[in-house]
Amino acid sequence: MFAKKLLMIVAVLAVTTMACGLTVDIPISTEIKTGPTVKEEILVPDPANDDEPLIVEVNFGAGELSIDSGADALIEGTAIYNVEDFSPEIKKTDRKVEISTGNLDIDGFPKFASRIVNEWELHLSDRPMDLSVFAGAYKGDLELGGLSLSNLRIADGAAEVNVNFAEPNQVEMGSFRYDTGASSVTLSNLGNANFRSLTFQGGAGSYELDFSGDLQDDASVLIQTGLSELTISVPDDLDVRVQVDSGLANINTLGDWAQSGSTYTHKGDGPALDISIELAAGNLRLESH
Repeated sequence: MFAKKLLMIVAVLAVTTMACGLTVDIPISTEIKTGPTVKEEILVPDPANDDEPLIVEVNFGAGELSIDSGADALIEGTAIYNVEDFSPEIKKTDRKVEISTGNLDIDGFPKFASRIVNEWELHLSDRPMDLSVFAGAYKGDLELGGLSLSNLRIADGAAEVNVNFAEPNQVEMGSFRYDTGASSVTLSNLGNANFRSLTFQGGAGSYELDFSGDLQDDASVLIQTGLSELTISVPDDLDVRVQVDSGLANINTLGDWAQSGSTYTHKGDGPALDISIELAAGNLRLESH
């Protein structure tokens, strides 16, 4: 499945390049060689013995990635792959840990002899950390509840991703930023993320942001998307103000919302959530429950 997606992406990029009037020499094909499927254990000890946030960076290419809590070490898990260059690489300093998919250079149009396998299952400890997840065309299942995330950054390409906070984040999250391309992204129980500011930027895709959970303090949200299907869901106890900047969006509400021009409000007795939405075109749905 991901081989087909990757081939489609390369083809789109090639067409886009020609449309821009540039001339690029592209080899006819590059054969990506697969081998035996390998299951590799991942174990990364905590390099620091203090409560200061550690920088943790996960770099993942194409494949399937799951992240959860429950590690005794800083990072524990497994990587299953059948391309030698996908073997995980780990770099450590006193304050930063970086775990990356091995580099796979693709020149021209890739040719696949068989199905590529690249599956990571990672577990993180609850020590304070600034977490960054950078990925390409992948399927992601990120359960980040119960961790101690002081800052969170996620960036991906053409992806299908579910991010959930089933339990409250154990520290205040100063900043949460998500950048994505033409993707399907669901962010659930964002109230448990305990964030102060959230920035979400997307291209043409389907996006759902659910703010259920226990939001501790007032917070601000900026959402910028292209042609997209966007759903915002909030619990009834939140005091919410949504400012929409869009000339081509179809906007629907479900629940107790009031409208004044391009501003939508939902009254509640809990913390205040201030949401600014810049939507190029598409459909916006505001829900309360």
